[in-house]
Parts: sequence; structure tokens; C-alpha cells
Amino acid sequence: MESIFVNSKEVFLDTVNAKDYIQLDRVSNIYQSLKNSIKKPLKLILLYGRPGTGKSMFLAKLYNDLSASQAIYLYKTPILDEKEFYKTLARDIFNIKYSGELNFTQMMKIIDNANISIENTKEVPVVLLDEAQLYSEALMEKIRLLSDTRAIKFVITLHKTEEEDLIAKEHFQTRIWESIELENASSAELKIYIQKKLMKANCFNTASMFTTPTVNKIHKLTRGNYRDTNKLLYTLFDIYVSYEKNNQYMDINKIPIKYIEMAAIHTGLIDA
Repeated sequence: MESIFVNSKEVFLDTVNAKDYIQLDRVSNIYQSLKNSIKKPLKLILLYGRPGTGKSMFLAKLYNDLSASQAIYLYKTPILDEKEFYKTLARDIFNIKYSGELNFTQMMKIIDNANISIENTKEVPVVLLDEAQLYSEALMEKIRLLSDTRAIKFVITLHKTEEEDLIAKEHFQTRIWESIELENASSAELKIYIQKKLMKANCFNTASMFTTPTVNKIHKLTRGNYRDTNKLLYTLFDIYVSYEKNNQYMDINKIPIKYIEMAAIHTGLIDA
């Protein structure tokens, strides 16, 4: 029989899978707003927030939910070469394959020839661009111009950083028709998030270990950031696995603060 701690550890692997999406009231409302925005005649939709707030998960779920009913394309990894970016769009959206280079002017001609109707938004392909802060400003300006044709609708994710609020950049100020911000979880939301993730994997025993005081300690360390929480709990359960292998006594009714702090030191949330 596999250890409950091994199974629980795997729940918090740092992966992006739409099936791992956890419904929280506030997050679900934001996600529904994003889905509703897709149906509107918008040209460019921005999803932004600090790293680890769930932007990539939102795009993955959006693609998973809509791919059966409309043309939607998810690019998880930025295509930084401009000509390769156009070639990818031409191939995926318009079924046109180029063996040579494809520039912006040629791309615009492809769009003109495609004659996509903007009367029915379902016919307009949706392109989901993750990690768009990695694209150059020149390419982002071209993406803006592509969106102006209304033949392609873009949903882009950007990191909001301490140094610079990326939505204030000039090429976004007048072109974004909808912007949605994701934030870290509150302590109450984090408790639901942790317990739901574990129960979804049938890890009911370990889910009950996360009492309000325990989650408050975790929230203080991670500030409710989902990615940091996943890393912390992956390491926490790794400690349990190690102790279990060495036949050390463990109280499964509560999580010792020292275990959480050990995991926090290991993940860099506490300076040792």
C-alpha cells in the first residue's frame, strides 16, 4: 500500500494541468468573467498578476473548456522569433505552411485573404499567449496591430512586478478592452485550496491535518501565493515521507510548526 504522504506530496507537484483547477468562489467568478469576455467583440484581453497567482492555470482551463466549441490556440511557451511567431499563427489558424520566412506584411495579407467574419464572434479564432512579458516590445506592437484586424482575438498573460506595472505600457493603454487581475489567496481561501486539492486526490487523512492555525502559518510564509504554497507543501510532505521511511513517530492529527519551518527554509521562504 502506497504511503499517504507520497500521494499527498505528488498533489503539490509544480505542474499546470486544467484538471488540477480548484474552484474557489472569488477565483471562479474571475474565471467566469474571463469566459464571458471571450464572447464579447473584444480585440485584446489581458490577464495579469504576480507570478504564482494562477495565470497559466486559467489559460489551460480556458483552452480545455472551449476547444471543443471554437477555434482556440494555446501557446504556453513564448515564440520569441517574430517570423516563427507568424508562421505558427499561419499554420495553426489558417492552415498555411511556410517553408521560408514569413514577415508581418505577409501575415496581414493572409488575414485579409481569410476574410474572417467579425459579426459572429464564434468564428474569430482565439489565441492564448502565456508569459507575454517575454515578448519584445516590437512584437507586442505587432500583436496589437494583428488584434486590430479583429480577425484574431488575443488573450495574453503578463506578470505584474514591483518595479513596473506592465499594463501601463504605451502599447496597452488604449488597446486593451478588458483587463483581469489575479491576486494571491486569503488565508481562508488557501485552506479551501489545500484541502480541496488533497481531497480531489482522495487524500482525506492529510487534508484534515490542515487546521486554521496551520494554514495561517503557511499563509504568513507564502502570502497566499499558490506556486509558493505548492512548493512548500511538496517539501513538507517530502519531510513526512523521509520520517516515515526511518520509522519515526508522526502525529497525523496536526502538523508541527517546526516541520513547516523546515520546509520553508528548504524552499527559501525563510532565510536560514
